[in-house]
Amino acid sequence: MRGFFAVFKKELHSYLTSPIAYVLAAVFLVLMGFLFRNLVMQFNAFCLTYFSQAARFGGQLPELNLNRIVVESFFGLLGFISLFMIPMLTMRLYAEEKKLGTFELLTTSPISNLQTILGKFSACFVLYAGTVGLTLVMMGLLDAYGEPDWGPIVSSYLGVLLLGASFVAIGILASSLTENQIVAVAISFGALLLFWLMGWASQFASGGLRKVMEYLSIIDHMEDFYKGVIDTKDVLFYLSFTFFSLFLTAVVLESRKWRGVR
Repeated sequence: MRGFFAVFKKELHSYLTSPIAYVLAAVFLVLMGFLFRNLVMQFNAFCLTYFSQAARFGGQLPELNLNRIVVESFFGLLGFISLFMIPMLTMRLYAEEKKLGTFELLTTSPISNLQTILGKFSACFVLYAGTVGLTLVMMGLLDAYGEPDWGPIVSSYLGVLLLGASFVAIGILASSLTENQIVAVAISFGALLLFWLMGWASQFASGGLRKVMEYLSIIDHMEDFYKGVIDTKDVLFYLSFTFFSLFLTAVVLESRKWRGVR
């Protein structure tokens, strides 16, 4: 475990001493704050319309749901913004090592590939989780001026973190394939977008292929989390997706090590 912690501290220190992480976090939070403000304003407009219509029809209207209109939309947008943010966080993890010529030193050090991968993954995931955690301020404001159900909020945060772990794992895999950070971003974003759109594409398939595509849709497994339901099959999907991506990264690194390829 000493090797794991050494890599973890090194990568986390690199993030915290680089302006890129702060810029990405700032842009992420500004965007989420802007979207949160718009969602709240939209809910307020719905309320004004609702009361006007309720007075006209004697109150025979369904009640407005704060969680459905604001919270579910907020976390859906958070996941979508993460689709762009995480590839930029992971692009340097291995590509930079190859560019600087330290990749061979890394692969021949006493630290195993598994410890290296987990150390890099953990550092990036902690940074992402910390950034996402700052959005709790927005949920606190929502609770101060409204009455949201915190069950779906907590489960949505869990879902977003699992989704983020999957994104980070794919990003690390993409970074291990190239020494060019821009190429790493393109590969990881393209792969994530493909899995994101898999559910939509499944509508045009049939039989077993449709079921496979529906299962591989990385965003469809978030639906229950948004509603406050933590289903073990969804948790297992994200964990399996993450572990398999990290396993493929280990395979790529091992193959390069034996071939002596940069």
